[in-house]
Amino acid sequence: MSARTPLHLAAEIGGPPHYDAGHYLRLARLAEGGALDFVTLGDSFARPGLDALAVLARIAPATDRIGLVPTVTTTHTEPFHVSSAVASLDWVSKGRAGWHAEVSTTEAEARLFGRRLAAPPAELWQEAGEVADVSARLWDSWEDDAEIRDTATGRFIDRDKLHYVDFEGSTFTVKGPAIVPRPPQGRPVTVIDAIGVPSREAAARHADVIHIRATTPEQAAALRDELRTKAAAHGRDPDALRVLVALTVDLGDVESAPEPGLESGPQLAGRGTYFRGGPVDLADLIAQWHRAGAVDGFHLTPITPERDLERIVNGTVALLQHRSLFRTFYPGGTLREHLGLVRPASRYATARAASASSKEV
Repeated sequence: MSARTPLHLAAEIGGPPHYDAGHYLRLARLAEGGALDFVTLGDSFARPGLDALAVLARIAPATDRIGLVPTVTTTHTEPFHVSSAVASLDWVSKGRAGWHAEVSTTEAEARLFGRRLAAPPAELWQEAGEVADVSARLWDSWEDDAEIRDTATGRFIDRDKLHYVDFEGSTFTVKGPAIVPRPPQGRPVTVIDAIGVPSREAAARHADVIHIRATTPEQAAALRDELRTKAAAHGRDPDALRVLVALTVDLGDVESAPEPGLESGPQLAGRGTYFRGGPVDLADLIAQWHRAGAVDGFHLTPITPERDLERIVNGTVALLQHRSLFRTFYPGGTLREHLGLVRPASRYATARAASASSKEV
């Protein structure tokens, strides 16, 4: 990876549950002030608090450029509803939505629904991959110009430009088409945490952004190469994949710690590598790893969001910007543009155009 490849930075704005959306809005605006690619908001059925997707839908109209990525659990939920909700977030944010696919592994969470028992991770991640697959198909099921809104004839849509997806997964079936028009990004950004072999396979097949855990740049580079190779084996362009190191960050009460760096720490929300140091130390680590070509960027989980996110933005990010290693403004308006990802064409529109061309020949 070239040292000139853009650096991507994202941050988690969760933590102890808050029941006031204004808390999350303040953090999202802070991150937006630093031109971060996106913020995530963690969620699970075992966690008390507001629904992450609903919170970010509330935040969307009150922000302008920051990407918004809620955690969405694919276990015990309906894929059609997941797809519709994420598409709606993309519309309300004008193209800044993503979703962080997660699974539910515990019996306690399964009992909340009473529909099925807890399943092994391999089965759950197979299902999660299928949810990501069918969601993309549903987002494609409306062609971009399917809405005609012809008041003279009373026609809202061109029915020839809506398509059934007829998807059959291991635990569900979806006929389609979607009930929400094609999202502004075409397909909202899919994020998957590649913490184990089952999730790694789903990530290589379906994710646009993958979070990894690594304690050295060499380990990060090896994982990134592995994921890019797997993506290519599935017929994907590996250059359309963004691999971010997930780092739980404790910037402490001082500007710099005596022994900054990566070290063993508590298993927090990020479940990843733990950094303890100062804003300058963190900037040095990010710059070193990125210049070495180990990663495309970092996803930072502040151990204390109200304190550490401010230090990340006004300390670490400001220093990276001063060194010309990170942008100072958003060149585009959508999350895909922030990440340097193209807007995908609808697979059904492409197939219909190809069929029409073959008939002309």
